[in-house]
Amino acid sequence: MGQACFSQVNVRLVPEIVPYREAFRAQDLNPNRIPCSAETMFSRISRGKDMPRINPLVDLNNALSLNYVIPMGTQDLGCSSEDIDMRYALPGDIFVPFGGEGTETLDPGEIVYVAGHEVRTRRWTWRQSEYGKITADTSHVFFPIDGFTDVNQEQVDPIRAELAEHLQGMFHCQVITGFVDRDHPICNLDM
Repeated sequence: MGQACFSQVNVRLVPEIVPYREAFRAQDLNPNRIPCSAETMFSRISRGKDMPRINPLVDLNNALSLNYVIPMGTQDLGCSSEDIDMRYALPGDIFVPFGGEGTETLDPGEIVYVAGHEVRTRRWTWRQSEYGKITADTSHVFFPIDGFTDVNQEQVDPIRAELAEHLQGMFHCQVITGFVDRDHPICNLDM
């Protein structure tokens, strides 16, 4: 697809974005207030704004997400000894927004990426936290690629392969890929 296709369009109606909006509605969330990360980036582009450069890993993530129109995240795994889970928020879970020092209260039952009680991403693909932020000291990274097996699996597989290729070629690192769905809820990332 690519970002030129989103110039001066209503991103909310783009076929690749619609399933994410419907998934948010199914969670009783308003996708106009809480859009997925890919919609947020394309909305920015449709208004004529450039994507900010953050760091090489996040910039690679954003470029692939824009190219394939799929929400992705970039999270530092080395800052926690806990496993990464995708689950409903629990009492005691903590979220610190990017650039923030205070915590936000999570809604009961919202879907989160979490390590222990440190929430990495709120509302599935919406907003990442200070926990897991990529820094110059980052050495182990988790890239969740969020898709639907019955809608866009044909985009998820190649984005995963292209991401692995770029990581090996540009960063000369070891890459482990996996796949998690309802029938396969665990992926071992031990190196």
